[in-house]
This record gives sequence, C-alpha cells and structure tokens, in this order.
Amino acid sequence: MLEQIRQWIAHRRGGKIGSHDPGNLPHPKTPGDQLLSDCRLVVLDLETTGLNAAKDEVIAIGAVAIRGGIIHLGDQFDLILRRPELDIRETVLIHGIGPEALTQGHETEDALLYLLEWMNGDPILAYHSAFDQKFLEKTLRAQLGYTSNHTWMDVADLMPAFFPEANTGGKGLDHWAEYFRLEVSERHHAASDALATAELTLAALNKAQKGGVKTLKDLHQKLHYHRRLKNMHRF
Repeated sequence: MLEQIRQWIAHRRGGKIGSHDPGNLPHPKTPGDQLLSDCRLVVLDLETTGLNAAKDEVIAIGAVAIRGGIIHLGDQFDLILRRPELDIRETVLIHGIGPEALTQGHETEDALLYLLEWMNGDPILAYHSAFDQKFLEKTLRAQLGYTSNHTWMDVADLMPAFFPEANTGGKGLDHWAEYFRLEVSERHHAASDALATAELTLAALNKAQKGGVKTLKDLHQKLHYHRRLKNMHRF
C-alpha cells in the first residue's frame, strides 16, 4: 500500500511537491440500476482518538472493495495518518496506534486524496456507518475542503434486514462475526475490521439476491424500509 501511494503521489504531482485539485476527484455515484452482482462496493472502517466527532480525530483508515460477489484483497486501503500532534493516551490501548506510528504515518492530505480516488465515488458500507461517516466527512472537509456526499449504507442494518431470525446475542460486529464463525484476525484494527465487515456484507448480499434484491437501488430501498420499521417499533 505504501509503495502504491508513493507512485500515485509522484504521478499526480509530476514528481514535484504541489497542490491537489479536489474538484477533479471522482463524483459520488447515486444508487440506481447497478447490479449488485457487478457493481463495486467499498467497505470501510476508521480508527479515531475517541468517540466524539466534535473533538476527536481520524488516525487510521482501512477499506476493502467488493465486486462480483468477491472480496478483492488486491483492491484495499490501509494507512495510518501522520498526526503526531494528536493525544492518543486514552485510546492507544484499544487500537494499539501509538505516538511513534502517528509520527511515521502518511501525510494526511495525500492519504485522503488517494482514498477518494481509490473509492472512485462508489457506495460505502461500514458497521454503524453514522460514526465513520461523521468522522470521515469532518476530516475531508477540514483537510481538503471536500463536501461531496457519498452514498453510505450501514451493515448494522443490513444484517438484521436479511437475517431477521438470527440469534446473535447482541447487535455488535463481534456478535455477527461469531454467528457466522468468522475469524477476525485483529479487532480494533481498521483494515481487519473492514475485512470482517466485508465478509458479513457478502453473506447479506447473497441472501438479498436470492430474495429478489438485484440492484443497488433495491438494496438502498430495503435498508430504508428496515430503518423505518425499526423506528416504528421504538414507540
């Protein structure tokens, strides 16, 4: 990954340090008639200095692409950002990213621009996606002035929408991973959590297509309907 981003930076900057143009980045795609069996989906996970998007910051990004019902391990993103000024004392025991890693991480602006080009405007899935969306959008806005709205889908909604009878013992990523007997190599590591989330996503997509959900628009509508039902049952 580091060599890929170095080559990308050299190509984008023509071998010289200069400014980037966020206006030339890929445009986010709207859910439409793209077939789930063909379209590319990005599954993403972030590590942050805390849980409060108003004051905490992103320090690592992990993501992997799904296309054609396959997780493409050669099509992934895994970087720690260079942010030595951040205080990670309260969370270092959770994610294991210490001051040295933040000092040696990749330049934030370059990493974010590379992420946006790598995502190519494709829909983003995450577990409890509101958390990742809020943090990523805040970081993109602060670092790049980037404000385009991507399509986000929550895998925490996706799983019960297609496996309503599953007795997982809880609603967390760990509960679903255990239910499907997935081997998660390292929790609270962005790339590892993204891969586990992608594996769950594949199970849901397979169930969805067997049930007649064929397009990205169908999937988006199914999740919208599931959230409406969930909200109704709260009252």
